[in-house]
Amino acid sequence: MTGTASEESPSCSPGEVSGPTDLVPTVSVPFSAGSVSMRLYPHNDLAASEVVAELCAQARLAVDSGFAGVMISEHHGGFPGYLPNPLQMAAFILDGCPSGWAAACPLLLPLRPTAMVAEEVAWLAARHPGRVGLGVAAGALPSDFEAMDLPAGSAVDVFRHELRRIVDMLQGSDLRQLSGDPALRACADSPIPVLSAAVSPAAARRAARCGAGILMEGMSAPDRLAHLTAEYDGAGGTGAKVLIRRVWLGDVRTDLVDAQRSVYDSYSGTGAPAFGGDQTIASNDPAELAERLDQAVRDSGADALNVRIHLPGMPPPEVRRQIVRLGAEVAPLLRSRFNRPWR
Repeated sequence: MTGTASEESPSCSPGEVSGPTDLVPTVSVPFSAGSVSMRLYPHNDLAASEVVAELCAQARLAVDSGFAGVMISEHHGGFPGYLPNPLQMAAFILDGCPSGWAAACPLLLPLRPTAMVAEEVAWLAARHPGRVGLGVAAGALPSDFEAMDLPAGSAVDVFRHELRRIVDMLQGSDLRQLSGDPALRACADSPIPVLSAAVSPAAARRAARCGAGILMEGMSAPDRLAHLTAEYDGAGGTGAKVLIRRVWLGDVRTDLVDAQRSVYDSYSGTGAPAFGGDQTIASNDPAELAERLDQAVRDSGADALNVRIHLPGMPPPEVRRQIVRLGAEVAPLLRSRFNRPWR
């Protein structure tokens, strides 16, 4: 991909948006049941200032187009499609959007002191009450830990130990030496919802026991994910169960999908495929796309949906056009379907 974020998009340059402005999300609380949110990814071949401007513009476009909120996720060292500072980016986005929510989701919890994460999230919520969520994960890429001079081998154990604490602190409890912090104390009355990345039954049960919701990866089939949601419910989970799906209204670029899948397969460290068949949901018919997304949510046992559009190599104007089309042609159909309970 070459060019700048404004190329081929004269009416929608960085920092500006175009598209529907009369649509508002029907659900505004982060991760709420029935919500439809969007995962945003940086165009990392742009200059850093353009990356920030483009992400802010796409976030505003998504919220104005009817999506409830946006998520930003974390990897380091310019890893394709990710940012090292998702919480900071969420702050940038919230300052530029008068409505909708934003969440660093997932943030790699073992890379930071848990109490510091809680402080930063709580103070962001003090600036934007009711519009901040958090998703956390252990992390799987050794390079993320090597960059921070941390042992990757301890990440899972650290995450298991710290998940309950981050949830508790963002509910205003277990504050210890931070009990005088007014933003953290305010969480007792206005808890900040937390999702935990769950790729196994044990992870789903752990999230339930800790009071977190679950964020399911987007590469697994609904029947596998249904096992995770059943384990979560069986362990007493009461939080959100968020399904991720890559979507496209029109003819999807299968070459870009395949290239991105090879990146995810690299997580296994063996070069072998780490996931099953492609779960991208694409159609030229908005009604069919909405129906298939609704069915995927129901089949997986989820109660909220997070959609992805961006693929590395996709130019910003193409992503923006897709956001507007999905907001105008698919999101209203999803909202009407989601008026019927998922569970």
